[in-house]
Amino acid sequence: MTDISVEELKERLGKGETINILDVREQGEYNEFNLKGKLIPLGEIPSAIDDLEEWKNQEIVVHCKRGGRSAAAKDYLSKNGFTQVRNLLGGADEWLAKFGGE
Repeated sequence: MTDISVEELKERLGKGETINILDVREQGEYNEFNLKGKLIPLGEIPSAIDDLEEWKNQEIVVHCKRGGRSAAAKDYLSKNGFTQVRNLLGGADEWLAKFGGE
């Protein structure tokens, strides 16, 4: 599945679409700014994969600070049977640069 831009995600959220958002940053980063997604730091994904089972065949947008950790999480989830995983291009930094903390 292709990655997603911050503009597309914001537009879809603004329309009220339900999108599963997985934040793979650390707790401190999440506390500073978040998109109200489920927080599972990248290093904890393997041990917490069962917590995501309900999302296995649903769209998931994974994000981190800039896109590196979320790309790794996307690859891991895809290799473990998750069929609709998308990486948020530019991550939280891109969102904050374009839209601030909204």
